[in-house]
Amino acid sequence: MLRRSAAISAAALLCLAGAAGTAEAGSTSLYAPSAVVLSIGKGTDSGALTVLRATTLSCMPGPSGTHPAPEAACAELKAGFAGGGFEGLLASPNPDRACPQHFDPVTVTLDGVWEGTRTSWQYTFSNACVMGVTLNGGEAFAF
Repeated sequence: MLRRSAAISAAALLCLAGAAGTAEAGSTSLYAPSAVVLSIGKGTDSGALTVLRATTLSCMPGPSGTHPAPEAACAELKAGFAGGGFEGLLASPNPDRACPQHFDPVTVTLDGVWEGTRTSWQYTFSNACVMGVTLNGGEAFAF
């Protein structure tokens, strides 16, 4: 009877040790996390912005989230992230496409964690047309 109890106790300890090892392994990763919330809103100040649309995007360990094209959006953010900021998402406006000159500000925001570091980025365009021709690629904010 004592041998049976010892065998059961040893099996229970191995099971608990395995569960603890799994929990520890799950908390460490080979890649720094990249998960953000992207939004498009009316206005110029992110504090008083009227959010029109928003989506979640996780790029590490793999593309996912509520974004309709997570793979393309992650690739665009990765390419646009230069020198610690997302200014690489902006391109010179296409000279072949004219936009109206009215002022109806639209602000895009990106908040979350990128490559393991807390990040927050925003950019205001004079109107939605200018936003469409200035965003390089446009996949990240196409939702």
